[in-house]
Amino acid sequence: MVLTPQGLRVGSRVLPCSIGRAGITQAKREGDHATPAGLHRITGLWYRPDRLAQPAPWARPIGPGDLWCDDPAHPLYNHPARVPLSASHERLRRADPLYDLILTTDWNWPRAIPGYGSAIFLHQWRRPGYGTEGCIAVARPHLIWLARHARPGTPLRVPASSLPKYPKIQT
Repeated sequence: MVLTPQGLRVGSRVLPCSIGRAGITQAKREGDHATPAGLHRITGLWYRPDRLAQPAPWARPIGPGDLWCDDPAHPLYNHPARVPLSASHERLRRADPLYDLILTTDWNWPRAIPGYGSAIFLHQWRRPGYGTEGCIAVARPHLIWLARHARPGTPLRVPASSLPKYPKIQT
Protein backbone atom coordinates (compact mmCIF):
# COMPACT_ATOMS: atom_id res chain seq x y z
CA MET A 1 0.00 0.00 0.00
CA VAL A 2 1.25 3.45 -0.91
CA LEU A 3 -0.40 6.78 -0.21
CA THR A 4 -0.34 8.82 -3.42
CA PRO A 5 -1.80 12.20 -4.41
CA GLN A 6 -4.72 10.27 -5.96
CA GLY A 7 -5.42 8.08 -2.92
CA LEU A 8 -4.26 4.82 -1.37
CA ARG A 9 -2.71 2.61 -4.06
CA VAL A 10 -2.97 -1.13 -3.41
CA GLY A 11 -1.61 -3.09 -6.35
CA SER A 12 -3.39 -1.73 -9.41
CA ARG A 13 -6.28 -0.24 -7.40
CA VAL A 14 -6.42 3.32 -6.12
CA LEU A 15 -8.80 3.84 -3.21
CA PRO A 16 -10.01 7.36 -2.46
CA CYS A 17 -9.02 8.22 1.08
CA SER A 18 -8.83 10.89 3.75
CA ILE A 19 -5.80 11.60 5.89
CA GLY A 20 -5.14 13.70 8.98
CA ARG A 21 -6.74 17.11 8.69
CA ALA A 22 -3.32 18.71 9.31
CA GLY A 23 -1.81 16.79 6.37
CA ILE A 24 1.31 14.64 6.48
CA THR A 25 4.19 15.23 8.87
CA GLN A 26 7.68 13.93 9.43
CA ALA A 27 7.54 15.14 13.06
CA LYS A 28 4.41 13.42 14.42
CA ARG A 29 3.20 14.46 17.88
CA GLU A 30 0.23 13.31 19.94
CA GLY A 31 -2.87 15.31 19.05
CA ASP A 32 -1.42 17.16 16.04
CA HIS A 33 -4.09 15.77 13.63
CA ALA A 34 -1.38 14.82 11.12
CA THR A 35 -0.67 11.52 9.38
CA PRO A 36 2.91 10.37 9.98
CA ALA A 37 5.15 9.96 6.93
CA GLY A 38 7.25 6.83 6.68
CA LEU A 39 7.15 3.12 6.02
CA HIS A 40 4.64 1.51 8.34
CA ARG A 41 3.41 -2.07 8.64
CA ILE A 42 -0.01 -3.51 9.35
CA THR A 43 0.05 -5.08 12.82
CA GLY A 44 -3.55 -5.97 13.55
CA LEU A 45 -7.09 -6.29 12.30
CA TRP A 46 -10.03 -5.61 14.62
CA TYR A 47 -13.73 -5.84 13.77
CA ARG A 48 -17.16 -5.39 15.38
CA PRO A 49 -18.72 -8.90 15.38
CA ASP A 50 -22.16 -7.43 16.11
CA ARG A 51 -21.96 -5.41 12.85
CA LEU A 52 -19.70 -7.37 10.48
CA ALA A 53 -18.71 -10.91 9.67
CA GLN A 54 -15.10 -11.77 10.49
CA PRO A 55 -13.23 -10.35 7.46
CA ALA A 56 -10.15 -12.57 7.77
CA PRO A 57 -9.09 -15.48 9.98
CA TRP A 58 -6.59 -13.32 11.88
CA ALA A 59 -9.14 -10.59 12.74
CA ARG A 60 -9.75 -9.91 16.42
CA PRO A 61 -13.25 -9.03 17.65
CA ILE A 62 -13.80 -5.65 19.31
CA GLY A 63 -15.58 -6.12 22.60
CA PRO A 64 -17.43 -3.57 24.74
CA GLY A 65 -14.41 -3.09 27.02
CA ASP A 66 -11.73 -2.63 24.34
CA LEU A 67 -9.81 0.65 24.40
CA TRP A 68 -6.65 2.17 22.92
CA CYS A 69 -4.50 4.16 25.37
CA ASP A 70 -3.47 7.60 24.09
CA ASP A 71 -2.00 8.93 27.34
CA PRO A 72 1.75 9.52 26.82
CA ALA A 73 2.34 9.23 30.59
CA HIS A 74 0.75 5.78 30.88
CA PRO A 75 2.68 2.48 30.48
CA LEU A 76 0.06 1.27 27.94
CA TYR A 77 0.53 4.33 25.70
CA ASN A 78 -0.27 3.42 22.07
CA HIS A 79 -1.37 -0.08 22.99
CA PRO A 80 -4.73 -1.78 23.31
CA ALA A 81 -6.22 -1.70 26.77
CA ARG A 82 -9.38 -2.77 28.58
CA VAL A 83 -11.82 -1.06 30.89
CA PRO A 84 -11.41 0.20 33.50
CA LEU A 85 -8.62 2.57 32.47
CA SER A 86 -8.34 5.95 34.14
CA ALA A 87 -5.77 7.19 31.60
CA SER A 88 -6.81 9.00 28.42
CA HIS A 89 -7.99 6.53 25.77
CA GLU A 90 -10.16 5.91 22.72
CA ARG A 91 -13.02 3.45 22.84
CA LEU A 92 -12.67 0.94 20.01
CA ARG A 93 -16.36 0.03 20.22
CA ARG A 94 -17.96 3.27 19.05
CA ALA A 95 -21.57 4.23 18.46
CA ASP A 96 -20.71 5.42 14.93
CA PRO A 97 -19.29 3.02 12.30
CA LEU A 98 -15.77 4.54 12.03
CA TYR A 99 -14.12 1.74 14.00
CA ASP A 100 -16.33 -1.17 12.92
CA LEU A 101 -13.19 -2.39 11.15
CA ILE A 102 -9.65 -1.25 12.00
CA LEU A 103 -6.27 -2.10 10.57
CA THR A 104 -3.65 -1.09 13.13
CA THR A 105 -0.15 0.03 12.18
CA ASP A 106 3.26 -0.09 13.79
CA TRP A 107 3.52 3.69 14.07
CA ASN A 108 5.29 4.30 17.41
CA TRP A 109 4.74 0.66 18.35
CA PRO A 110 5.53 -1.69 20.07
CA ARG A 111 7.95 0.46 22.10
CA ALA A 112 6.01 3.70 22.15
CA ILE A 113 7.90 6.93 22.70
CA PRO A 114 5.72 9.21 24.84
CA GLY A 115 4.15 12.02 22.82
CA TYR A 116 5.08 10.68 19.36
CA GLY A 117 1.49 9.83 18.49
CA SER A 118 -0.84 6.92 18.95
CA ALA A 119 -3.70 5.03 17.31
CA ILE A 120 -2.63 5.48 13.69
CA PHE A 121 -5.16 3.19 12.02
CA LEU A 122 -6.76 2.54 8.68
CA HIS A 123 -10.49 2.86 9.31
CA GLN A 124 -13.77 3.85 7.70
CA TRP A 125 -14.13 7.48 6.72
CA ARG A 126 -16.84 9.72 8.09
CA ARG A 127 -17.51 10.99 4.58
CA PRO A 128 -15.39 11.81 1.52
CA GLY A 129 -13.08 14.73 2.19
CA TYR A 130 -13.45 14.76 5.96
CA GLY A 131 -10.00 14.81 7.57
CA THR A 132 -9.06 12.40 10.36
CA GLU A 133 -7.18 12.77 13.64
CA GLY A 134 -4.10 11.35 11.84
CA CYS A 135 -5.34 8.02 10.50
CA ILE A 136 -6.00 7.03 6.90
CA ALA A 137 -9.69 6.50 6.22
CA VAL A 138 -11.49 4.93 3.26
CA ALA A 139 -15.03 4.00 2.27
CA ARG A 140 -16.47 0.95 4.05
CA PRO A 141 -16.47 -1.36 0.99
CA HIS A 142 -12.82 -0.49 0.33
CA LEU A 143 -11.92 -1.10 3.97
CA ILE A 144 -13.57 -4.52 3.89
CA TRP A 145 -11.64 -5.30 0.70
CA LEU A 146 -8.38 -4.17 2.37
CA ALA A 147 -9.09 -6.29 5.44
CA ARG A 148 -9.57 -9.36 3.25
CA HIS A 149 -6.32 -8.79 1.36
CA ALA A 150 -3.92 -7.39 3.96
CA ARG A 151 -1.84 -9.57 6.24
CA PRO A 152 0.24 -8.80 9.32
CA GLY A 153 3.39 -7.07 8.09
CA THR A 154 1.79 -5.62 4.93
CA PRO A 155 3.75 -2.43 4.20
CA LEU A 156 2.05 0.97 4.16
CA ARG A 157 4.22 3.70 2.69
CA VAL A 158 3.30 7.33 3.40
CA PRO A 159 5.69 9.59 1.49
CA ALA A 160 6.09 13.09 2.93
CA SER A 161 4.95 14.56 -0.38
CA SER A 162 1.86 12.39 -0.90
CA LEU A 163 -1.03 14.58 0.25
CA PRO A 164 -3.99 13.10 -1.63
CA LYS A 165 -5.79 15.49 -3.97
CA TYR A 166 -8.97 13.44 -3.79
CA PRO A 167 -10.94 13.92 -1.74
CA LYS A 168 -10.13 17.45 -0.62
CA ILE A 169 -9.42 17.57 3.09
CA GLN A 170 -11.84 19.74 5.02
CA THR A 171 -10.73 21.46 8.19
